[in-house]
Amino acid sequence: MPDYDVVVIGAGPGGYVGAIRAAQLGLKTAIIDREWLGGVCLNIGCIPSKALLKNAELAHILRERGDEFGFAIEGLELDYGRAVERSREVSDRLVKGVGFLMKKNEIDVHMGDAVLRSPHSIAVRNSEGEETEIEAKNIIIATGASAASIPGLEIDGQRVLTYREAILQTQVPKSVLIVGSGAVGLEFATLWNGYGVEVSVVEMLPRIAPLEDEEVSTELAKEFHKRGIKIMAGTKVESIEVLKTKVKATVSGESGEDVLQAAQALVAIGFRPNTAGIGLEDLGVQLNESGMVEIDERMATNVAGIWAIGDVTGKLQLAHVAMVMGIVCSENIAGVETIELNYEMMPRATFSHPQVASFGMTEAQAEQRGYEVHVGRFPFLANGKSLGMGENAGWIKLISDARYGEILGAHLIGPDVTELLPELTLAQSMELTLAEIARNVHAHPTLSEAIMEAAHVSQGQAIHI
Repeated sequence: MPDYDVVVIGAGPGGYVGAIRAAQLGLKTAIIDREWLGGVCLNIGCIPSKALLKNAELAHILRERGDEFGFAIEGLELDYGRAVERSREVSDRLVKGVGFLMKKNEIDVHMGDAVLRSPHSIAVRNSEGEETEIEAKNIIIATGASAASIPGLEIDGQRVLTYREAILQTQVPKSVLIVGSGAVGLEFATLWNGYGVEVSVVEMLPRIAPLEDEEVSTELAKEFHKRGIKIMAGTKVESIEVLKTKVKATVSGESGEDVLQAAQALVAIGFRPNTAGIGLEDLGVQLNESGMVEIDERMATNVAGIWAIGDVTGKLQLAHVAMVMGIVCSENIAGVETIELNYEMMPRATFSHPQVASFGMTEAQAEQRGYEVHVGRFPFLANGKSLGMGENAGWIKLISDARYGEILGAHLIGPDVTELLPELTLAQSMELTLAEIARNVHAHPTLSEAIMEAAHVSQGQAIHI
């Protein structure tokens, strides 16, 4: 008999959550990881970066907004090394928590490199070179993804970085060139700018945050400009030369070629799947042209007994999406009732300043699909809570179908908007309309009132604008 009912390869958010759900359903479960419990997210990604962004927010207020809030600090000193230390403490606490959860749910943990020998057999090689073979009825691939780089450019960890090196360095650079304006690039731009670093963001596509609603991109660029962040959209990096004390990048755009210099360059152009070297192709597991594992709605691959979840599938490379994929996958393995995921309606969050949050279709996408679109918009400038916080940039934009009132999407930019998504995604999944959100009483004064107000606007019943 196999050693386990389920073995998960990869202990990131998708992997460890999938393992927990499998164990809850009575399946004998193990998890394998070559580096750490919690994966990139808990160790060097979403969790420590949020701790650093909180420090950056405070640093920006202390450096730039003392007059507004009525305080002055002479000889202000900002200890970025302590900020990094705090971020590691936050990360370590959560990683230990994952270890506790593995024990609580009686999930065996194997640390080492995993290679598939068959659809039901895995070889695990530990740091001492010792190899153990594990048998499993079902194998879940949750190996995640790694930062993509510019062809021919060496990531040296000193002058040229990915998020991995950037989040662990204990000093801020004097200046930095960020290549790419997805969530990683925008969050590091916010972080470093908060500490007074000279930041330039280069984006090959016509606008920053290119996957967001076009108006969100425009608003974010405006706010970044106010903070002194240089934005170069529609600009391609042709080459980066690494010198002794700086990098020199040649870029090209509508105005021709230019040369940019900075102390460091952060490459944040996306992610590639961690599928190489684990035996998938030898077993005939289907990968797409980008190397992502192909799966069906159950998270099953084309090879019986092999499943895949999270970033390695390329569905939507977000930790919370990986988590729910892990849950659904284990429920399908166990044969219990579950759901089918709609990736377009998953929440998306960028913790820049101001924050960006969204789900569903943009206004342009809805129109392209033939919907008669209603837009309800409400600015944070008219929200009492945001004014009291001193954070009144941005707005909430709700997209609905005029015929049936169906919620098609939402696009938020402003203070703590990532916290406002659940009401909207829940409403959409439960087939509520904006008319019902407008009638839902929201506590005052709160940021969430802006959702209610935007819903009122969509109904032609604006209250506070």
